[in-house]
Amino acid sequence: MAENEHWQWQEPGTAWRGIGVYHVTLTVPSREPLLGTLVIPENNPSLARIERTALGNAVVDELYVMCRHYPAIRILQFCLMPDHLHAVIHVTRTMETSIRAVLRGYWQGVKKLGRAYTLSVASELNSEKNNEGGFPFPVFTERPFIRPLSRRGQLATMIRYVQMNPIRLATKRLHPGHFRVQKGIGIGGRSYDGVGNAALLMAGAYAPVHVRHELVDKARQGNDQELRDYKNGCVLKARRAVVMTSPFISPDEKQVMQVLLKERHPFILLTDNGFRDYYKPADVLFDACAEGRLLILSPWPYDGGKRHISRADCVALNAMAEEICTSLARSD
Repeated sequence: MAENEHWQWQEPGTAWRGIGVYHVTLTVPSREPLLGTLVIPENNPSLARIERTALGNAVVDELYVMCRHYPAIRILQFCLMPDHLHAVIHVTRTMETSIRAVLRGYWQGVKKLGRAYTLSVASELNSEKNNEGGFPFPVFTERPFIRPLSRRGQLATMIRYVQMNPIRLATKRLHPGHFRVQKGIGIGGRSYDGVGNAALLMAGAYAPVHVRHELVDKARQGNDQELRDYKNGCVLKARRAVVMTSPFISPDEKQVMQVLLKERHPFILLTDNGFRDYYKPADVLFDACAEGRLLILSPWPYDGGKRHISRADCVALNAMAEEICTSLARSD
């Protein structure tokens, strides 16, 4: 285990005051780029960086002011974006003050900075023009979002997510069509929302990926040949330009998807939740989406409270995958 993963989460009797790691997000609700400007040298996303405004610098400086006031807090990673800030912080020992109260104090500090910044900008502009457009007063009207990281592997994943933010924003800017949420995509009499390359709906050949429990049961009993043949068959179809379509729920189905990603085959992924504002796929799915190799479809609107997929959802999504393959084949 890495050194920065030696932590506990909410020690008994010390909820929100004990040792823990947290992901914190502070957002400009209007989504105006008041904190910085995205720069993409040579149109290369891997070179993307954020050039901070005076307010952006002040927001970052306030993070370190917070750490000076609370020596138990360490900043493991942060990234300032044009309209928000991500930070991963480590509470190294139990504090008398809860992390919620600490971040509330940070929020109050940046609100003052935001007011001072917008007032200074307003003083440089014609008052009439400022009233017509101008900046929101105050800038930070919403409290920071705080997410405890409590499961093994979450810390490394979150640090990578924070580090990759400028690259992903640059990729979205360079390929906007593949990341825009598309509403009301009609397939087989059903309506879906989608993100990705909708041109995959005109590919011509489709097949579902659905590892049925009978194959898994046989494999558990020592006869895994049929399961291996099925998964290999899915990959062979993809190599023949068949667009594989599935929610990719089970471990065996996920293995097929990993091969599709590794070999860079296009595919359609069904998901049990819709797309929130500013949605972007995670990790390797993001890269596949940027390159036009992925279409993500959801038959249901986004539900912020949903955490786990139900068995009924799994059954429905597998049925929809087969329905999509049949309907698109008939429309060709």
